[in-house]
Amino acid sequence: MTAVAYLRVSSKTQDFPTQRSAIERAAAARGDTIGAWYAEKRSGKTMARPEMDRLRADARAGHVHRLYVFRLDRLTRSGIRDTFELIEELRSAGVEVISIADGFFLDGPAAEVILAVMSWAAKMERLAINERIAAARERVEAEGKGWGRPSRFTGADLVKLEALRNQGRTIREIAIALKVSRSTVQRSLAQKVGAAQPGRRPADEERQQGAAK
Repeated sequence: MTAVAYLRVSSKTQDFPTQRSAIERAAAARGDTIGAWYAEKRSGKTMARPEMDRLRADARAGHVHRLYVFRLDRLTRSGIRDTFELIEELRSAGVEVISIADGFFLDGPAAEVILAVMSWAAKMERLAINERIAAARERVEAEGKGWGRPSRFTGADLVKLEALRNQGRTIREIAIALKVSRSTVQRSLAQKVGAAQPGRRPADEERQQGAAK
């Protein structure tokens, strides 16, 4: 069990001295020595970060007792919900999170109040996002446009796709022939073929063909 620190900057031109120095002083005041540093130059808008993944894995393995960060937005900037869920994950693993520049602590009696507010804010954020998506979908459909990711296929590509499918080619073979991903082929088949065979998905056909080989 050890005290660790997570440092993050968004740009490759930035560096960590300010965060590191502040964390070292705060840790020393608590009688801690930082046993491991997790530092990366990545955007906080995504949770898919190598050092963050390593930190979470070490926390789940029980190697982390206390985590120091300069501010909570160093952990994530993808929204209150992600921040709240990450803190809850760390706390569930027995990790005490110390944010030294936010002006509040996530331990002691005040922690539950702060986390309750964060939980409520996360729920409101999620509802607001869903409402914006629903409103955007209604507007797009009212304009007579299709909702969702536009197809990467041209009309000629769709003709080739249908011809290959009629030849009994698998989704993987079609994807290689057309130089697209399997998911692109599956989406196009779901749109073009799914209506003719309701309830039957391209992925199901792929598995059945694979089992027959």
